[in-house]
Amino acid sequence: MGECNSSDCSAAKQKEAQDQQDVSIKESLAKIKNKLIVMSGKGGVGKTSVSVNLSIALSKLGYKVGLMDVDLHGPDVPRMLGLKDMLGLSENRKLEPIKYSDNLAAVSIESLSPNKDDAIIWRGPIKHSAIKQFIGDVEWNDLDFLIIDSPPGTGDEPLSVAQTIPDAKAIIVTTPQEVALADVRKSINFCKTVKMDIVGLVENMSGLTCPHCNKHIDIFGSGGGEKTSSAMGVNFLGKVPFDLNVVQCGDSGTSFQDKYTDSPVTKALGDIAAKLLEYVK
Repeated sequence: MGECNSSDCSAAKQKEAQDQQDVSIKESLAKIKNKLIVMSGKGGVGKTSVSVNLSIALSKLGYKVGLMDVDLHGPDVPRMLGLKDMLGLSENRKLEPIKYSDNLAAVSIESLSPNKDDAIIWRGPIKHSAIKQFIGDVEWNDLDFLIIDSPPGTGDEPLSVAQTIPDAKAIIVTTPQEVALADVRKSINFCKTVKMDIVGLVENMSGLTCPHCNKHIDIFGSGGGEKTSSAMGVNFLGKVPFDLNVVQCGDSGTSFQDKYTDSPVTKALGDIAAKLLEYVK
């Protein structure tokens, strides 16, 4: 009997593990109706805020929603939702998302880190592996929506999502000023290059109502997102006004939509969720 070549054995085991993970990924994705990656061309446009609040808005409409945080270097989703627990294990030995409500649960790299302030120092291949694990090794169960919060730009994380979830669609977040719109056009072209459908564009921080005089102030300009959508042939999902209370609620892990039910921001998020449903059904 010939001796086992250690390198051949190692390669065979690695391929077997990869094949098993691919099967798990397909099984997980088969239970999820709509997979939406929230992208932005640059940082600072409130992409995670939109991801979190859109997930909450959809869950309030009765949909089962999973929120997957693949912003591996800046995972803010747990803090914005007020989730402090670590991920647990299911009976099937898979990771269990942390429940925010009956209809919403989330997974983030921060929920695997005992020290929340530890830096994640990873290169592309490890990021790709982590994102695949977030899909195949997590007990997502049946979902109407999987919202994927990605880091800004068109780097490893959105590319890994495009490769791992072939039917993922993009929601692109911008602010009205031209410097943000120039970068969002790159995100739109990224989606076209990787053949990812775009559900639409959201213009965030779209004006501020002065709390003292109630005058509307276009702090970052006005209408740029809608014009860019029209010029690039992309659906425009709506505008979310700027509100300092959104920042405060995000910092404290409090639901803005529960605390300020009648605010223009809450209405805008509800309208965007309703418009989103028109495009994905």
